[in-house]
Amino acid sequence: MGDMILLGAPGAGKGTQGVNLAKLYGTPQISTGDILRENVRNKTPLGAKAKGFMDRGALVTDEIVVDMVIDRIAKPDCQSGFMLDGFPRNLAQAAALEEMLTKMNRSIDHVIGIEVANKELIRRLTGRRVCRKCSASYHTIFNPPQNIGRCDKCGEEIYQRDDDKEETIAERLKVYESETHPLISYYTEKGLYRAIDGIGGVDSITDAITGAIDKASDNS
Repeated sequence: MGDMILLGAPGAGKGTQGVNLAKLYGTPQISTGDILRENVRNKTPLGAKAKGFMDRGALVTDEIVVDMVIDRIAKPDCQSGFMLDGFPRNLAQAAALEEMLTKMNRSIDHVIGIEVANKELIRRLTGRRVCRKCSASYHTIFNPPQNIGRCDKCGEEIYQRDDDKEETIAERLKVYESETHPLISYYTEKGLYRAIDGIGGVDSITDAITGAIDKASDNS
């Protein structure tokens, strides 16, 4: 598989596909959220820098995020390949990542974009419901509770979080469109972008991704 980036809007299914691909290819799935939390938890120098921004309620800078990603890529388990889940998020991060990888004599081999129409993304994301007491998660379409409005596990009320409401979701998608969508053009020009239809069963989407990777590898 080599070194890969997995792109997609919120709700496109990156996390699920990332888990499947990591198992199939035996390469680590690297999420910036995970490594950020790990650095902060372990009180690394990069974690301390990041915490300073987080404590002020500010976004962690691109420079710190890229340094964390490069630090993670340098670990032994990434020698034969890695998969970046939802990173880079913008063109500045993409350029910084490319520069750092070049210094390591590495480069991105594939950029997989899971493409799903906004209408479907909103349907997926606004359907989530959470139990007020035990935090069990449900979905009005894909995983509804047995009793409407009540948790199967503890019987308490389930509700829709503010960040799952349609207006909030629409804003998140707008941010993705403006910041991350330009990466499609960036990686298409480099011949690395592989568009995947994100509608369908989980396994069929995984098969489409592996097929696109195999075809690109055969042609390279």
